[in-house]
Amino acid sequence: MEGSYYFVTFRLRKGFLSREEVLLVQSHIKAGHGKYYRLIAVQVMSNHVHLILQPNEGVALSRIMGGVKCVSAHLLNLKRGSSDSLWYDESFDRIVRNQKELDEKLKYMYENPVKAGIVERPEDYWGWFLQESD
Repeated sequence: MEGSYYFVTFRLRKGFLSREEVLLVQSHIKAGHGKYYRLIAVQVMSNHVHLILQPNEGVALSRIMGGVKCVSAHLLNLKRGSSDSLWYDESFDRIVRNQKELDEKLKYMYENPVKAGIVERPEDYWGWFLQESD
C-alpha cells in the first residue's frame, strides 16, 4: 500500500552469518535508504533479518525485497567463495498501522539479540541500526 511502513522478516536457509557477514548484510540494506526506500531500522541476526521501511513512491515492496536478498546473497557468496542459495524465497511482511505498533516492533527488534542469548544488553549487539530522522 503506497506510503505505508512495513515490518519485514526474512530468513537464512541454513547455517549462520558471522559477525562480519551480519555487518555486510546490514551495510547493503542501509545503502538502499533514500534510493529505494526510507529505512527506519534493521536488525540483522545470525539466521534472520528484521527491518522496518517505507518503499519510495512507485517502488514495490516485492522489488525491494528481491533486490535486498539477491544482492546480499551475491555479496555473501563472493565472500564465502560459494554459489549457495542463501535466503528463503518468502519474506514475511506486515503493514505498521500506527505509532504504538511501530514502537512495539522497534522494541522487539532491538531486544532480539538478548532474547536469543547473544548479548546481555541490546546496545552491545552489532547487527542493530536505527536510522536518524531525516
